Amino acid sequence: MNKLKQLIALLGLFLSISMTGFAQDSAGAVKDWKIESKKIADGKYELIFTGTISGNWQVYAPNQTLLDIKTTELQFADSNIKQEDGFILETEPIEIKSSIFEESVKVFENTISWKKIITIDGAVPENLQGNLFYTYGLNDEFYPSTMVPVITKLEGGVKAASIKIASIDINEPVSDCGDDGTKNKSLLTIFLLGLLGGLIALLTPCVFPMIPVTVTFFTKKSDDRKKGVTNAVLYGLFIFLIYILITLPFHVAGKAISPEIFNNISTNVWLNLLFFAIFVFFALSFFGLFELGLPAGLANKMDSKSGLGNIGGIFFMAATLAIVSFSCTGPILGTLLVGVADQGAWPLTVGAAGFGIALGLPFALFAMFPNWLQSLPKSGGWMTDVKVVLGFLELALAVKFLSNADLVKQWGLLKREVFLALWILIGLLTVLYLIGILRVKYSSPVKKFSLTRIVFIALFGSITVYLSLGLFFNSSLNLISGFPPPKTYSIFKIDKEKTKLFEPIHNDYKGAVQLAKEQNKPLLIDFTGWACVNCRRMEEKVWPDAVVDSLMRNEFIVVSLYVDEKKNLPLAEQTVERLDNGTDKSIISVGDKWSTFQIENFGATSQPQYAILSPDEVALTKTKFYTPDPDEFIKWLECGLETYKRSKK
Repeated sequence: MNKLKQLIALLGLFLSISMTGFAQDSAGAVKDWKIESKKIADGKYELIFTGTISGNWQVYAPNQTLLDIKTTELQFADSNIKQEDGFILETEPIEIKSSIFEESVKVFENTISWKKIITIDGAVPENLQGNLFYTYGLNDEFYPSTMVPVITKLEGGVKAASIKIASIDINEPVSDCGDDGTKNKSLLTIFLLGLLGGLIALLTPCVFPMIPVTVTFFTKKSDDRKKGVTNAVLYGLFIFLIYILITLPFHVAGKAISPEIFNNISTNVWLNLLFFAIFVFFALSFFGLFELGLPAGLANKMDSKSGLGNIGGIFFMAATLAIVSFSCTGPILGTLLVGVADQGAWPLTVGAAGFGIALGLPFALFAMFPNWLQSLPKSGGWMTDVKVVLGFLELALAVKFLSNADLVKQWGLLKREVFLALWILIGLLTVLYLIGILRVKYSSPVKKFSLTRIVFIALFGSITVYLSLGLFFNSSLNLISGFPPPKTYSIFKIDKEKTKLFEPIHNDYKGAVQLAKEQNKPLLIDFTGWACVNCRRMEEKVWPDAVVDSLMRNEFIVVSLYVDEKKNLPLAEQTVERLDNGTDKSIISVGDKWSTFQIENFGATSQPQYAILSPDEVALTKTKFYTPDPDEFIKWLECGLETYKRSKK
């Protein structure tokens, strides 16, 4: 029982450490913020900010700049909102001598009250949205840029149309053909991918040499073989649990923040740029330019805990392995988790579980059957080869992350041809390394070609040739459809008539509904995204089917709504929507509008999702998710079409 209590306590400790990064500070030193507006003239408003300061904190008065830091700033996303210079202070601040800036500064104590005059060009929105950044501190403590969301109603503002459409009842469509849930990768598939990732990580120089060393440590240190096996099994179990625990914050965050959080992870521009930088960094480390690891102090601290008791020591030994092997396991696990992040918290956990089992199971098995240790290959140059090949794969993934950001922002940096050229170059360099022409730091000359090396040379060579067909001969590249940018995102001008590419109406739902009424056709909605891999697969593998193409061109009015479109809505259309769950959602960008439209009316956050409506916006069928089989998609389209024809009789 005591051991069980120790185990629970250790898991609780690890969970609390994991959750620390997700803890959010409150609104800083000011509580009970109150933000109001008063109309002064047409398009001109006075914003009034008041609040109570907590405890002994001091809030730096506006209109001060300390070491190039503005103490108070008001920011709006739309350039049509103009601000008059300076804040108007309703009460006089006190002046104190700052020990930080070595000069006199003005601060508020107890309460704050100031105003700001703004002018709005054009139509005035019903709700003004922005962010207030203020600074507070006490003695030698200094906290700049503490953010407070600004949401206040404007007198005379234009009320935006509600995103929720009462006539759409996706739970009671006219016909029940369609899907009951998303069609993403099954949890079993994700688990197997995690298992494969863990097996690959086992072969890296950070993990592989630890197997015989650790197993020998347990079997020799223990009083009897049974206890040694038990300790090794516990060690493997703790490795598994550690990788499970790192995903638990996502379960909490998903419930506490928004159902879109996971989709935002995969489509957010800055996150994709961050992943691009991280994976390039990892790749350079794999090539031997530098050694990558967590701070030695942290690893040493964890290692020192391995001397605690039985269960406690084993847990911290497992945690030490997870930390010191991070430079090798991080890129592999990170790639897996990012790939399934838009599907929710459970796929993340299942993928991490597969990864943890693959890493932890060998330690238990080799402890049970120590003779197997003799059959393990010795560490050597082959491990460097594994690491370098993984480095090239990380570069390829980095290109994909940069492409995601480029597609969302439409920068034009990585058009389809540039993307393919980079992947071809990476594939060619991988082949050159495997045959011994290209060398990196610590790599050994290739003296003979083993069967394994020949297989990998053939594999990467075939991939390179296949990609070349897509670049130079415009091959469709169906095997990797969805990963490169679409054919329409090209450095060359696309002849739509010649290529026969079908392009839906872009982000104009209202216009599509009007056209459906005029032409007396059902409306087909395509919820999609610039960084959506499965959306591109549908467009490249299913839409070109002759029957699908004919139905979409001739029988439906098709509109594509991009949930990751970062372009801001016109100011009058920016609003705050009260969602079905009782929370308020700021609608600023085009993507905000369509992602909320999808959630509120069709109950989903994943893309692609297809919906068929009548011109008067009644759901004719259940929705359809990713469907790689054209015949199945055709069957659903025809069901929707027949349902519409019957409803007119």
